[in-house]
Amino acid sequence: MKTLKPYRRKINYYETDQMQVVHHSNYARYLEEARLDLMEQAGLPYDKLEELGIIIPVLELHDYYTYALHFGDTVEIYSHIVRLTPVRFSLRYEIKNLEGQLLHTAETSHGFVGTDFRPMSLKKKYPEIYENLQQYVEDEPL
Repeated sequence: MKTLKPYRRKINYYETDQMQVVHHSNYARYLEEARLDLMEQAGLPYDKLEELGIIIPVLELHDYYTYALHFGDTVEIYSHIVRLTPVRFSLRYEIKNLEGQLLHTAETSHGFVGTDFRPMSLKKKYPEIYENLQQYVEDEPL
């Protein structure tokens, strides 16, 4: 299994409420940023996948709020591919502060579809991309 660097970002003021706490709707954006970063580190940037006609919609999203994120915080988002099948994959995320404290966890699952939005067997249509993703799958189940 190949390892990836965490995605680092600073919390912006506009992402917070009057108490300077991140609004819950922003977590989905953070996960997407981290997922795009993971795919780029794996040599599979989304723009290149879309050029091939591979679209990866979100099928499920589960957030687990432990501690609030605040304006000015810098966090690292650790993304882990925990399941890969020819037509789907799932990720687990851990958002930590720079001291390593776990602040938030989440899980997403995604499908592989073509431009017609019909399910695609990535393993059959693009075996080299499927094999590349397999290198990043971690053994721990969701």
